[in-house]
Order: sequence, then C-alpha cells, then structure tokens
Amino acid sequence: MEWLNNMKNALNYIEENLADDISYDHAARLARCSTYHFQRMFSYITGVPLSEYIRRRRLTFAALELQTSDIKVIDVALKYGYESSEAFSRAFKKLHGETPVSARNTDTPLKVFPQMTFHITIKGDSEMVYRIEQKEAFELFGMELKTSVVDGKCFKEIPEFVGRCVADGAISSLVQAAGKKPDGIFDAGVTYAHNPNGSMNYMIACYKQTETVPPEYTVLNIPKQTWAVFETGWKTEHDDAKLHDVWRRIYSEWFPAVNYEHADCDFDIEIYYGDRETGCGAEIWIPVINTT
Repeated sequence: MEWLNNMKNALNYIEENLADDISYDHAARLARCSTYHFQRMFSYITGVPLSEYIRRRRLTFAALELQTSDIKVIDVALKYGYESSEAFSRAFKKLHGETPVSARNTDTPLKVFPQMTFHITIKGDSEMVYRIEQKEAFELFGMELKTSVVDGKCFKEIPEFVGRCVADGAISSLVQAAGKKPDGIFDAGVTYAHNPNGSMNYMIACYKQTETVPPEYTVLNIPKQTWAVFETGWKTEHDDAKLHDVWRRIYSEWFPAVNYEHADCDFDIEIYYGDRETGCGAEIWIPVINTT
C-alpha cells in the first residue's frame, strides 16, 4: 500500500539522520503529507510525539556507543544534538536511569528503544461510518485542561477531568451559562493547541450563543472548515472506550485509506447530542482537506 511505503520512507530518513539535523518538513514530504498532518498522525498512531521518538532513538544509540567505544561523553552529546555534556547527561539519566559515565560499564542496565515500523491490519468486520460536511465558523466556550498524547496520557486524564467537573458542579454551571438545563450534557469536547512535543489543551465546551460569557470561561473561535464526521456508537459517559477506539482508527485506518489529510486547523472536536433521559450520542469532527 502506498501509504505504508511512504511512512516507511519517512522513518528510514529519520533513522539515517539521527546523528544529523532532521527536517520534519522533509520527513513529511516523504510521507506525502503536510508537516502538521505527519506529526499529528505519528503521535496518535504511536502514542509518542515525533520529537520524543527521535530523542529516544538518539539516546539509544548514544548508550550503545558509550558502552562499546572510548568516545568522550561531550563528543557523543554533540553528535546527537546536545549543546553541552550537562544537557546530555540530564536527558540520558531521565531516559536510562543512569549517567553517561556509568553507562560505560557493560553490566549497567540500559534501555533500548527500537526503530518503529508501521503495518496495516485489514479488518472486514468493523466499518467506519462517516460523512464530509462544510460548516460555517462558530464559537464555543468552556473549561480547559492541559494534557498530552505522550503514552496515551490524554486518554486517562481527560475522563478524570470530566469526572471532577461533574462531581464539583462545574459542568452544571457551564450548561446553565449556555442556557441549558442544569442536568443537561455539555455540547462538545475539544482538543487544540497541539504542539510537536505532544502537549495539547482539552476543553469541556458549550456553544456560545450570546455576546458575552462569564469571565471564568475560555472562548474558542472555530473557523469555517470542511470536516470529516464520524459516528462513534457512544451512548453514555461509560462508553469512553468506544470513543478512544474510533479516534485511533481514524488515524491508523481511515486517513491511510482516503484522499484526505488533517487540515491545518488546530481543533479536533467531539460533538455530543441528546440528553440523559431520552438517550445521547457523540460524533467525532476532524478538520480535513482533499488531497486529490
């Protein structure tokens, strides 16, 4: 499959240049997508930001060189992109749990992070239902959480954040500020402010339908955009595993199979509808551009 070959080419380029400057733009060109889409897709599929993956691979090779040669620590540091032996030592110890000097002992336990590979599993029993929709600009407001995609951290922290906001009445106050019943559900969950290091913000949000909102809330301006909208099968707050599975499949199965890529728009949205009495549901909205 062409997508698979493109991703392999990008990873091979990274692997061949671990001791040199690595251009994210060039890696993305090899993957035949935008730099923004390449970094987002890499993080969602692997659970590790591209920058963190490169750091781990470089420190893996640095450890091997220290154990098998007489190379100076400063020379290894410079080779793998560190400006000083102190900065290199901090990063090395954080990853390996040992100092570069102690790594020279062959009996010192060190961590090895192997080169990643991509493969696609063909599943004929699990379809993805989606539509492409144009939507005018709109505004949301709500409460923020700073989290990260590193090691799937966001999948743990976001449900915990929502749970806390339910327990302390913050969501009830939010939906009332939006003109809804106090026991109603909020309108959207939004991820944004995505950074190459994997950090991002998450917002519990409602539609902004008045000129002003209480000052304790943040307002997001969502631009006019083309969206890929995915059904999730989500019916209650206890179905979070379904949402997580759809998110992963969007990046690992849907994007590789279609002529769309993530648009340069810093918002991914879960839209919730219905209510607890009559039943609720959720859709995932991803900003996209057609690459044909």
